[in-house]
Amino acid sequence: MKAIRSRSNPTVKALVKLAGSSRERRRTGSTLLEGERLVRAYGESGGRAEAILASESALADPALRAFVENLPAGSHLALADAIFAGISQLASAAGVAAVIRTPEPGPLPKPVTGCVLLENIQDPGNLGSILRTAVAAGTRQVFLSRGSVFAWAPKVVRAGMGAHFFLSIYEGVDLEEISRSFAGRIIATAPRAAGSLYDLDLKGDVGWLFGNEGAGLSSATRAVAATQVRIPMPGSAESLNVAAAAAICLFEQIRQRASTRDARA
Repeated sequence: MKAIRSRSNPTVKALVKLAGSSRERRRTGSTLLEGERLVRAYGESGGRAEAILASESALADPALRAFVENLPAGSHLALADAIFAGISQLASAAGVAAVIRTPEPGPLPKPVTGCVLLENIQDPGNLGSILRTAVAAGTRQVFLSRGSVFAWAPKVVRAGMGAHFFLSIYEGVDLEEISRSFAGRIIATAPRAAGSLYDLDLKGDVGWLFGNEGAGLSSATRAVAATQVRIPMPGSAESLNVAAAAAICLFEQIRQRASTRDARA
């Protein structure tokens, strides 16, 4: 492994810039994964990193050193602890990181099948949680409007806990255009919708549409939904967090499909 102990090293400067700048991540088409769990998940998905980084103290653990050295990558770098901490975006540096190319999902699918469509989601934690839920629910396609947070920002990737590597994530798309290619029904949640989520038949092909944390869906995007539903809330809260709403909807769909299979058995 190549050892780096100088903050003035050009590679270190590039890594600091990549870690701290969304503009740089978009420009280079790269992002930073932090922590053994994320790096391991990326490797298990078949990815090859541009570079694997590890702090000197982390490499003192023989098992972790073997793990790092065996990961496929363009380069393996051993960084002084202080330098690694300067690159890390975590309050407590994880000791292992990887620079990866942001995966390209390819051309937009036609027709579009079961998916999640997101308009102007701003919070990295919310987006990461939605992606994690999508993978858990068996959804494989996620479409993000132009106003949404960058899906491959480090905070989103950390919140996704490896979900990114098992999804086709399309960014900067026109949700109205996607809706015209959708084979099934598009359903949007709305706090004041007349129908309840639990009264709706969700066993067919569904595209779930969710909007901005504060403003919700724009009127133009809301119009593409074939159906609007509310999630019943007997408590005094005005609305649910968008990530929580997405989880409830996706798993209610799973529950209904499982009930149908059980009835046929």
